[in-house]
Amino acid sequence: MKSEINPAASVLNAVECFSSGFTQMQDAMAQPAMRAVLNGAADLIYNMKGRLILSGVGKSGHVARKLAATFSSTGTPAYFVHAAEASHGDLGMIQSDDVVMLLSWSGETGELSDIIAYAARFNVPVVAITGKAGGTLARRAQHPIVLPAAKEACPHNLAPTTSTLMQMALGDALAITLLKMRGFSEESFRNFHPGGKLGAVLQPVSEFMFQDSQLPLLDQAASIFDVIAEISNKGFGIVGLLDAAGKLCGVITDGDIRRYLEKNATGTMQDVMWSAFAKDIMSLTPVTLDPENLGARSLHTMQTRKISAVFVVQDSAPIGLVTVLQLLQRGVA
Repeated sequence: MKSEINPAASVLNAVECFSSGFTQMQDAMAQPAMRAVLNGAADLIYNMKGRLILSGVGKSGHVARKLAATFSSTGTPAYFVHAAEASHGDLGMIQSDDVVMLLSWSGETGELSDIIAYAARFNVPVVAITGKAGGTLARRAQHPIVLPAAKEACPHNLAPTTSTLMQMALGDALAITLLKMRGFSEESFRNFHPGGKLGAVLQPVSEFMFQDSQLPLLDQAASIFDVIAEISNKGFGIVGLLDAAGKLCGVITDGDIRRYLEKNATGTMQDVMWSAFAKDIMSLTPVTLDPENLGARSLHTMQTRKISAVFVVQDSAPIGLVTVLQLLQRGVA
């Protein structure tokens, strides 16, 4: 049986409902009282000595679990405690130097009562994310963040949709705020995300560059014949030229070789290759990378400059080589 509902129109209607909820949330956050609560909550979490403990029930619980992961990965130690398990021993995971963040749209979730009571007993501050200003949770929290009662996308205004999006958006916004307050850097991200695509993007080139005997290097006095042989042997399409001190003084690419041969096509090939030296045709100001350059930045540099390989240098000496193909194969894109 075919439904009379137009799926595309229904999806658009839901998105418009979400958008309306976010507009209401932005308007609420522009109010001085809300700003004061947000400032207080952020300062509290920033200055805590322990961890941020998150909990919730139902859809709010799922959001709380996700937010715990976001806070943890952006520099704020966080942990999710299941509300039901808390009443059966897991309250012991909450320490006096922690901060508790509880999520409940209604503000009356009974399963959170034991955590609220425990926090009050041991003076553990509570941050609440709720949709009801007069609810139990808002009244018991030191920092109640009350979101506007936006309409759910559900036609019956029952299924948590707009409300869960608003809770998640607020939690993520707090996590990003704390990231900025802590000066959480790309290096910090790399430490917390060593695996997967993000790990590859944030990995410095020193950890995966070609090096030592793999490097195509010659003295600047080498012949063009030697340059061609080195390009062929190493297969990177580039050769680095060294001065007497072992510093990188220039590079020659296979494109440079082709252009040189085209300009000097009057004699025999052998004469052309042996009559000039690398220093005569090398590029004197090649693009180079620092060993600590991140993979993503390195790829951007190479794509912007339209080069396929670049030397990594330290104190002007070549210590490695990185190629675009290598970066793409590692998932840096």
